[in-house]
Amino acid sequence: GYRRITKELKKYGFSHNPKTINRLMNEMGVKCLVRMKKYRSYKGHVGRIAPHILQRDFQAEKMNQKWVTDVTEFHLFGEKR
Repeated sequence: GYRRITKELKKYGFSHNPKTINRLMNEMGVKCLVRMKKYRSYKGHVGRIAPHILQRDFQAEKMNQKWVTDVTEFHLFGEKR
């Protein structure tokens, strides 16, 4: 990208505005390829699945007696995770 080119030119004694280098690269059709990092959701030890204690009974008699959360699926790189 233009940042790397600017840094390399500065190393050889050519000091130019990065916006100028970016504009010239766009005019010449020079582009950098940014590769997407592969998604990895695994962070370590896999725990066991929690037991289904509530059985969909979400009514509580007092506050902070039952806490629930949502497990959401999402798409990344055309795959469901």
